[in-house]
Amino acid sequence: MSAPANRLAAEKSPYLLQHAANPVHWLPWGEEAFERARREDKPIFLSIGYSTCHWCHVMAHESFESEATAAILNEHFVNVKVDREERPDVDRVYMTFVQATSGSGGWPLSVWLTPRLEPFVGGTYFPPEARYGRRSFADILRAIAEAWRTNRAGILAQGEKVVGALREHAEPTAGETDLVRTEEDFSRAVDALQLVFDHSMGGFGGAPKFPRPALLRFLARMSARRTASPEVRQRAQYLWLTTLRRMAMGGLHDHLGGGFHRYSVDARWHVPHFEKMLYDQAQLALSYLEAWQCTREAFFADLVRDILGYVERDLRAPQGGFYCAEDADSLLAQGRPEHAEGAFYVWTEAEIRAALPPEEADAFCRHFDVRPGGNADPGSDPHGELAGKNTLFVSCPFSQTASELGIEAAEVERRVQVASAKLLALRKQRPRPHLDDKILTSWNGLMISAFARAGFVLGEPQYLEIARGAVEFLRREMWEPERAVLRRVWRGQPGNIAGFADDYAYLIGGLLDLYEATGHPPDLAWAEELQERQDALFGNDAPGWFSSGSADASILLRLKEDHDGAEPSVTSCGTLNLVRLAALTGREELRAKAAWHARGYAEGAERLVHSMPLMLAAQEALSRPPAQVVLAGEPADARLQALERVVAESFAPDLAILRAGGGNLPRQEYLAHAEPLDGVPAAYVCRDFACRAPLTDPTALAAELA
Repeated sequence: MSAPANRLAAEKSPYLLQHAANPVHWLPWGEEAFERARREDKPIFLSIGYSTCHWCHVMAHESFESEATAAILNEHFVNVKVDREERPDVDRVYMTFVQATSGSGGWPLSVWLTPRLEPFVGGTYFPPEARYGRRSFADILRAIAEAWRTNRAGILAQGEKVVGALREHAEPTAGETDLVRTEEDFSRAVDALQLVFDHSMGGFGGAPKFPRPALLRFLARMSARRTASPEVRQRAQYLWLTTLRRMAMGGLHDHLGGGFHRYSVDARWHVPHFEKMLYDQAQLALSYLEAWQCTREAFFADLVRDILGYVERDLRAPQGGFYCAEDADSLLAQGRPEHAEGAFYVWTEAEIRAALPPEEADAFCRHFDVRPGGNADPGSDPHGELAGKNTLFVSCPFSQTASELGIEAAEVERRVQVASAKLLALRKQRPRPHLDDKILTSWNGLMISAFARAGFVLGEPQYLEIARGAVEFLRREMWEPERAVLRRVWRGQPGNIAGFADDYAYLIGGLLDLYEATGHPPDLAWAEELQERQDALFGNDAPGWFSSGSADASILLRLKEDHDGAEPSVTSCGTLNLVRLAALTGREELRAKAAWHARGYAEGAERLVHSMPLMLAAQEALSRPPAQVVLAGEPADARLQALERVVAESFAPDLAILRAGGGNLPRQEYLAHAEPLDGVPAAYVCRDFACRAPLTDPTALAAELA
């Protein structure tokens, strides 16, 4: 007999559905739950997570599936579940509270609210018994219930005070003077990153170690900055490329199936937290693409194809959009209930040697540091979950393995490639991790950028087709033209949640990348329309954009996200979008608006580079006039295509790419006469609001852009 379903059974979110059979009387976020809390005069227990969250699963198995714990929750609280990916507005308010009161945050997020939705106690994971220096979840529940019974007035007053304090510090104010960044500012920012750089393994700080793609993007821009000193550019490039190389060698990278895991639990990029998120794939693909433009090393282009191949194969929906994520946990074997984090990805040496001929197994095990007893350090595996298992990790170059085996390096590489294909086929027979198959507008915008830019830069038309398919999906399923409103989420059909600021900002960025790649005017037109809606729905008379709109009365606090974390902040991304839109459309008021937003975040460059590296990148872009290249000629003309390849392969992060004809050119007088030269396709490089003489020779164009 199946367990009785609670009120989550009617929801669409994979995360909420994971809890639909819990004995906890869960309700979704909404008026039904709020009214019940008011009517029964009970506090709300709010639990926030997402479907591929490892510790969310742990707390669910330990506590929410427990009849005894559920009895306490059901007696004393109104219990509400929220998928943070569906409702980032709810998550952001209560995460801000937990971080402000405890100094840290994470998921699962556990918060207790008054019936007025004001938080008064919060934390993250709570164990079923006292351990890890934490009280047991049941003890905490009983203590909060007793406090509510005996000190309700004090709790209500505390909740009101907390919300007032959070609101007071929620919004920045614009600076009084123009923000002018100097070369010294940018040099100090690079210095600040070098101070926390791991020169041995790349990355910034110690364990756990995150990729930080927004920070890498800033360093890429600094390595390409024309006016920076050679020494600053070299240092930025060293920090950026060393990190990318080390991440790709580590277990953070799925060497068999492609793509990257969420983060590394150690400082060596060795043992990852095994979930795979769409937003990581999108941003890292762009980082590796820029690394290829900078170095022309095939290693980086191969990694772009590695990431996008994984996304196309495992995260692309038949309808054209992209799914959210794959879980870290999976079953150990078909038909058995036992599961573990990383079970799909790790190997014993015996499994590998049983699947491969000895010469292939020797090369593979040496290259990926496979050991008989497993290769996880005790500090990376405190609970012994990886005992005897190996996370694939490139321990040495092919040349070293070749020397040890007494064969040529090319033969080692061949054997490793053949062995990898065989093991990937074998891995496909294992139970796959759970797929979160909802589609978010925001993360799809990031992925559109990756496919569009990779298609243009690498000359891969199928990537452009995939990006176009995703845009068409979003326009068809997630855009309401009669109201000019985006929707947030799709799972089988569009959900009823209106888009948030990140949905607008990330999609605008994706449309701009696809427009520059293809010159399709409707992409730019939609980007302009979305920018107007973003400003109207989420802006006010102070810099930055609120994360959520003003229509939902249940959101106590509208916040302006200003931290570039796993995802770029709307403030940083939106400011960069305005800079790009100004260069592509000729609307100088958009550049002025970008500068106004940037002035609102005028902290010292060293501080800003740690918290808002993309805002510092926007300030870097605003520190000099826009640069454009106009391609004039028939798209099918091979001579124009040769010029286009030069532009595509150039490492110039802020170069706006335009095509003459077809309504593409912006409203700027100095671009009005860009046209083929006596019938020959030409490129016009424009800086400081003036264009150089037209160029018809690809070599001359490459020299001009270098």
